[in-house]
Amino acid sequence: MIQRDASFLSIYLRPMLSGLIAAVLLLNGGACSQIHQPTTAPAGDPPTSWVDPDTGHRVRRLTSEPNSTGFYFNINAYTPDGREMVYSAPDGIHVLDLKTWKTRQVVAGKVRTIVVGKKTPTIFYIKTAEHEIWSANVDTGEQHKLADLPARGVVSSVNADETLAAGTYIEGDAGKDYGTERVDPPGMSGPLVQPMNKARMMEERLAAHLPLVLFTVDLRTGKLNTLLHSTDWINHLLFSPTDPTLLMYCHEGPWHKVDRIWTIRTDGTQNQLIHKRTMSMEIAGHEFWGIDGTTIWYDLQTPKGEDFWIAGYNTKTAERRWYHLLRNEWSIHFNVTNDESLFCGD
Repeated sequence: MIQRDASFLSIYLRPMLSGLIAAVLLLNGGACSQIHQPTTAPAGDPPTSWVDPDTGHRVRRLTSEPNSTGFYFNINAYTPDGREMVYSAPDGIHVLDLKTWKTRQVVAGKVRTIVVGKKTPTIFYIKTAEHEIWSANVDTGEQHKLADLPARGVVSSVNADETLAAGTYIEGDAGKDYGTERVDPPGMSGPLVQPMNKARMMEERLAAHLPLVLFTVDLRTGKLNTLLHSTDWINHLLFSPTDPTLLMYCHEGPWHKVDRIWTIRTDGTQNQLIHKRTMSMEIAGHEFWGIDGTTIWYDLQTPKGEDFWIAGYNTKTAERRWYHLLRNEWSIHFNVTNDESLFCGD
């Protein structure tokens, strides 16, 4: 059953919706080109706060570390009590107190963040040089090694009870020298910058058909468990925030060429396609979990660039909901409030 609602309201992005903050609260003062900076601001660091002349909204710069960045929109960055937000910087991992706006460093060094735990105030991260999974308590700063990564392995999600991490690796030496060299726009680089040749990179990676393993690793014992083998490009792993046995992942590539959104259980069963494309150039992607950990929401276009929807699928009831958007209401990424009464976009 599909519920279609043609009266979707245009809304402004509000702060504190999990993981999607850059359009109102600006990290590092320069990452969001849609926010106008005052013409009187001196060259260099922007002010810590200003009123946007187009919308009247106050914009607050949250961090002072150069090239600091928030998490991707569907990755939890908040402690379970909602008091603090974790973010990354070139010198390590930092925490922002959302009441006082004070920041502090929790982990120093070259690391890659995974996610903040849903159960405890823990940041999970990768020590890139050592190829290891670690955790740090956000409150105490206490750090622990949890597991070694397999060769060429990448981990990108931790489950709701913080016992498993999920990742992928390319088997053997397949595609070891593969890859189109990234081409950044002139004078621009960093985690928020899209390469100029991204479309070509996506096409070539999809066509490579590299043998890949989707796996979990037990964060208590370090034991690896294989969920599936594939020659498709598996990417964007994301555990349900409430069900520790349910993992969402995607078949990556140009969206009009792939049936992207899938779920699988942590024992390797119930490997299920969530949205099947039914027309030429239909796309579905930028998927994320609702707060209930049951509904998967995603950007749907039928076809690409012509008819826009926020689509939802309930993994327990199989109910589908489609909310229609006008072209000017569409966003690249979306998020939703806890009670599912309000969506926001960037």
